[in-house]
Amino acid sequence: MRVILGPMEGVLDHLMREMLTDINDYDLCVTEFVRVVDQLLPNSVFYRLCPELRQGGKTASGTPVRVQLLGQDPDWLAENAHRAISLGSPGIDINFGCPAKSVNKSRGGAVLLQDPGLMYDIVKAVRGATDPRLPVTAKVRLGWDEPSHCYEIADAVAQAGADEIVVHARTKVDGYKADTIKWDYIRKLKAKVKTPIIANGEIWNHQDGQRCMEVTGSDALMVCRGAINLPNLGNVVKHNETHMGWEAVLQLLLKYSTYEIKGDKGLYYPNRIKQWFAYLRHEYPQAKALFADIRKHNKAAPIVEILERSYADLAA
Repeated sequence: MRVILGPMEGVLDHLMREMLTDINDYDLCVTEFVRVVDQLLPNSVFYRLCPELRQGGKTASGTPVRVQLLGQDPDWLAENAHRAISLGSPGIDINFGCPAKSVNKSRGGAVLLQDPGLMYDIVKAVRGATDPRLPVTAKVRLGWDEPSHCYEIADAVAQAGADEIVVHARTKVDGYKADTIKWDYIRKLKAKVKTPIIANGEIWNHQDGQRCMEVTGSDALMVCRGAINLPNLGNVVKHNETHMGWEAVLQLLLKYSTYEIKGDKGLYYPNRIKQWFAYLRHEYPQAKALFADIRKHNKAAPIVEILERSYADLAA
């Protein structure tokens, strides 16, 4: 079974990709989106969001990393896709799924689900501008507010030449509400579209992964939020590995702290670690208790001290 580590804007950055691919057997990662408006972006933008381009388009552990583009202009998306490929991206992913208001307001992400014709033009332009040996993929939702629109959406993307379609089995209006997941629509899509389909949404453990594959008949799975809740989710889904214990998670948090403080986002470390704890507390009761101490601090040093003390207490 192929399991892909999907994109999460502001969460799954290159440091997190590095760490999660080191402990999981992911088949592929997708970057946070590169926003394209009306120009060919400089190389520095691609290297900043995907520093893996400097090492053959792979993480240190060898997992391929595909650049994701977001925008609404077919020609400029095509130009930037060509540049990303020339810099070493092993393919291009196009974002038609992001529900964020700020993104949709500027005619990017999920708002394009309302215009399958434009989606077709975008995918066709990107496919035409890039090496035909490398995949062009698209991440979509079932529709803006009506899931039955998924057929027209998937057909437009498939006809335009996409190699794979990732389907988040909700509409834009559904957001991320657990009870709105509609995996059965993916199975219906599979019957109508020949292009391989990757299922995404509400995969939190091995059982979810098995059930999703059974219900959808999809060709692969993509995990996003669950990969932050449970750091070894990729291997849990793929190999039924035991859920990572809290002591190992603390070790990982300390490793991440070193990455973040030494890296280019040191100033944002307190916010990033709190953000991660907000996810971890869904899986680990210990994270909930520790989060109460950490959230009081806005500097890195006291947060790292709390983590180190907690790890020492546990080890003792």
